[in-house]
Amino acid sequence: MWPGACSRPHASPSTRREKFEICFPKSGRGAQAPAVTITVQDEDAGQRLDLFLAGRLEDLSRSRLQALVKSGHIMLNDEQSLPKAQVSAGDVITVEIPEPEVYEVTPQDIPLEILFEDEDLIVINKPSGLVVHPAAGNPDGTLVNALLHHCRGSLSGIGGVERPGIVHRLDKDTSGCLVAAKSDRAQQSLVTQFHDRKVTKLYLAAVQRIPPKPSGTIFTHLGRHPVSRQKMAVVNPGSGRPAITDYYVLHRDPGGPSALVLCHLHTGRTHQIRVHLRHLGTPVLGDPVYGRPDRQPGAPPRLLLHAWRLAFTHPCGGELLTFEAPIPSDFDPYLPGDDLLDRIRHAEPEDLPALFPAGP
Repeated sequence: MWPGACSRPHASPSTRREKFEICFPKSGRGAQAPAVTITVQDEDAGQRLDLFLAGRLEDLSRSRLQALVKSGHIMLNDEQSLPKAQVSAGDVITVEIPEPEVYEVTPQDIPLEILFEDEDLIVINKPSGLVVHPAAGNPDGTLVNALLHHCRGSLSGIGGVERPGIVHRLDKDTSGCLVAAKSDRAQQSLVTQFHDRKVTKLYLAAVQRIPPKPSGTIFTHLGRHPVSRQKMAVVNPGSGRPAITDYYVLHRDPGGPSALVLCHLHTGRTHQIRVHLRHLGTPVLGDPVYGRPDRQPGAPPRLLLHAWRLAFTHPCGGELLTFEAPIPSDFDPYLPGDDLLDRIRHAEPEDLPALFPAGP
């Protein structure tokens, strides 16, 4: 049986208030990190410079690489070039990444829906539209800013100044359960549990079109999209990381080509559910990146993806904790009867396939 959520009282935060620093990349030439040198091989000759680099520097988006080329931080044979320049065998490319510019991350009084809190961790129901941590383009107004205000300095610092207490992420427009660490021992334990796939993560997704089978497993390799570097894509095994998602159709909309799907994540790759459901031919409703909202009649104004249930072992107490984030009202048109949701609540994750026969 799934255990109920722990009923420990909320811990009282300390009165200490702090500012934190975060680093965002500079756009101009300034202090430099150590240079990286890449030599073009015969098989890569003829490619555009920016596309060639995008396949090797996966942490940098194509637009970021183009900006670095134009600013002279990326040199082709010791000369400034253009992103569209074609590379030849033997060309030497020098890449210098500017040292980051320092910004302060300050606590902000942003309301949080807290599902559980003690001296070691906090579990919240993240609303759609809230970015998890600051980054270029989102320096404030994030979950981290809210947590710094609420916890008043009692977040683990292992994640660095830009991600204090953060052990996993949800996309900006995904709602639902998210746990953060308030102590270093909790951070270390939770990171290990996520890495070792000991955390149970169940999501609800309203999708365009009905999946071909009542249930199934999607096993692919995911990596950066070869052209749109802000996106992820299904790629060859040699150039991506394995990603596994079990899906179960909970409800079919009798009035249109849509369905509600339960997703059980075995891995936690960036955009995994969104890419996998797109790969299945059933993109998440309201997904502006992997779907086509303009082709979804009556498409919702936001991504209909919700981190419904989260279960893990308490880092210090050792008990199994399970949390459920209330399902947002914009899912109401797609929900099945309460009986099915109750059966899911009372089933072990490994028992879910028995509730949803895969069919022929």
